[in-house]
Amino acid sequence: MNFSLEQLHTFVAVYENGSFSEAAVKLGKHRTTVGQVITNLEDVLAVDLFERVGRRTIPSKDAQLLYHYAKLTTAQAQAFDKMALSLSYGELESITFAYCSFMPNDVIVRIRLALEKHFPSLKVNFIIRNQHQIKQGIDDDEIHFGLVNVDERTARNSFNSTFLAYVSFGLYAATNHPLTQLRKQQVYGGLKTHRQLILKSHLEDGLGKKISLSPDIEEVDDIALLINLVQQGMGYALLPRITVHELKQVLDLCELQSDEIRDHVRFPVSLWSPHTKAALGIKKVISEAVVDYIKEIRAKDWD
Repeated sequence: MNFSLEQLHTFVAVYENGSFSEAAVKLGKHRTTVGQVITNLEDVLAVDLFERVGRRTIPSKDAQLLYHYAKLTTAQAQAFDKMALSLSYGELESITFAYCSFMPNDVIVRIRLALEKHFPSLKVNFIIRNQHQIKQGIDDDEIHFGLVNVDERTARNSFNSTFLAYVSFGLYAATNHPLTQLRKQQVYGGLKTHRQLILKSHLEDGLGKKISLSPDIEEVDDIALLINLVQQGMGYALLPRITVHELKQVLDLCELQSDEIRDHVRFPVSLWSPHTKAALGIKKVISEAVVDYIKEIRAKDWD
């Protein structure tokens, strides 16, 4: 059976976008060209892939079965292309490192110091982005590395994903907040009646249903601002225990204990990077810096 990568890329684009027109925009091609590519692929496979209903394109049952294989093939081809292209280039002179906003600043500083030690001439630009933005940035070659709160190690990715550790979160309020005056068996009910502050990146990453406890919710984009608002008694929040522990000398916060919540919330932290030769050495240094930092914190016997 003789089909091309172009046909698979087009098939995936149409399947994911739900129309020939939107797929054409994504691929930078004319709608007629996209339609012809799909028609040719259907002829090669001897199956109908899509049903055209007005402007909508509905995938057939055969298309639903083939999509996952096509997605895997195109992702692997993209990874191969990036790795092969990188072999003709030398070391990276500059990288853009993206991370989710909940990441403690001490971790980022540790990464920068480690890169300075091993790659003193490397320029490092740090930016805060959510999961979707980091993934898109890596696919578009605009972001070289990303720290994200998800464990996504699948063969279908067009980028490398390495799980590093779990970061523990706890519920915190100011020491003079009404919630801190409640007994453990009353705290859970109190959480539902007081204002909850939530980091915007957690909502953007689809964690809202898992961590939302109160109907009175306010979003905060910056972790430092979030901590400050909690300390001022503006509400309670789920905060990384590493950050609170490191700042315990200057923070006036109390971790809330509840009979209904007997364990800390733990989010996985993964390092995303492209499949390139130049990224391998830098990735190793970043991974070791993050893991060593978390080990040091846990060694203090507080987690």
